[in-house]
Amino acid sequence: EVQLVESGGGVVQVGGSLRLSCAASGFTFRSKVMHWVRQAPGKGVEWVSSIAPIEGADGSPWYAASVEGRFTVSRDNAKNMLYLQLHSLNTEDTAMYYCAKDWGLPSVVKGQGTQVTVSS
Repeated sequence: EVQLVESGGGVVQVGGSLRLSCAASGFTFRSKVMHWVRQAPGKGVEWVSSIAPIEGADGSPWYAASVEGRFTVSRDNAKNMLYLQLHSLNTEDTAMYYCAKDWGLPSVVKGQGTQVTVSS
């Protein structure tokens, strides 16, 4: 069974930082492009970042314009872990953050999410 379990969310002030983690199991993590997406209250799901199986391959990682330069995605294939470092947070970053495999495909799987709340 494919499982993705996010953690690391919390409440942080504007300008603060957080590190999100995603533990993956049930599939060959090291062979998959992995993704972070988020959903703010009352809004649709927004793609945040993706990373190739090998960091740096194919121009990876990729970021949404809204987070470029502030967020950093990384992975540890030996531990089946995906990470997202968030810096310079602002109130518009408040959302539920999910890691996902096969984003945009019928086989997409997301975790349960971890909440990030940025207070002003």
